[in-house]
Amino acid sequence: MNTPTPFRVSRSRGVERLVAGMPTQDGAGVKLVRVLTQDLQRRLDPFLMLDNFGSENPGDYIAGFPDHPHRGFETVTYMLTGCMRHRDSVGNEGLINSGGVQWMTAGRGIIHSEMPEQQDGLMEGFQLWVNLPSNLKMTQPGWRDIPGGQVPEFVSAEGVRVRVVAGHAHGVAGAVPEGTVDPVFLDLHFDSPGSIDIELPAGHNGLVYVYRGGLSVGGSPVPHQRMAVLETRPDADGVRFIAEAPSRAVLIAGRPLNEPIAQYGPFVMNTRDELMQAVRDYQSGNFA
Repeated sequence: MNTPTPFRVSRSRGVERLVAGMPTQDGAGVKLVRVLTQDLQRRLDPFLMLDNFGSENPGDYIAGFPDHPHRGFETVTYMLTGCMRHRDSVGNEGLINSGGVQWMTAGRGIIHSEMPEQQDGLMEGFQLWVNLPSNLKMTQPGWRDIPGGQVPEFVSAEGVRVRVVAGHAHGVAGAVPEGTVDPVFLDLHFDSPGSIDIELPAGHNGLVYVYRGGLSVGGSPVPHQRMAVLETRPDADGVRFIAEAPSRAVLIAGRPLNEPIAQYGPFVMNTRDELMQAVRDYQSGNFA
């Protein structure tokens, strides 16, 4: 357990709007809630998609996500419960366990599979797509698994447990302390009523998704299974969270790229011509 440096927000960001997730299926029929959809990509730049998957019924997820391609962005898979096995065309293989993270850079192109492995019948987690800047879209693919026990965490003076997947919070560096968009990814656990202030860079776009209970975020109520799009304002230095009952949420933020977004399914580039080239490269076997 890490020792935090207390932080008090001077002016909290507020909630710009609330978004209800869209139930859908992906892969080979995995049931999930798509929280960040394509119509919010410009507003929440550099983030392209956020899915929350979870079920106690193996039939909802056991078929997993068989081989599929990606180009031009990164995927972040954070497991709350259960395991996910990754295999890819670069020759990597790994197993993400409960509390673990996989951070994969698709870059110029990669084909991979993500297959659930049961743990007491439960599987729950998140997958986030993070855009890459134009100068890195054709970089070499990269991959890393971070076991749950290696994700730094701390307990604030108010008793809130914070798992720091990426970025920094209260002086604690995350499992992925730096990245191309200076990402912040925190998992906040309120096991009882309490509050916490979290610092955020003023220029970052940010969101909060409540996956247990309900929270007050910057003075606004955010109920269960709602995403709060945070205000982006230069005079705010963080976000204040208050829970009146046990609750959990993820806070995700990043520096916007302010570049054109051209997407065709699992390919995300800057222009239509680049997308067409991605399709041709995939069809001709010219991925990693």
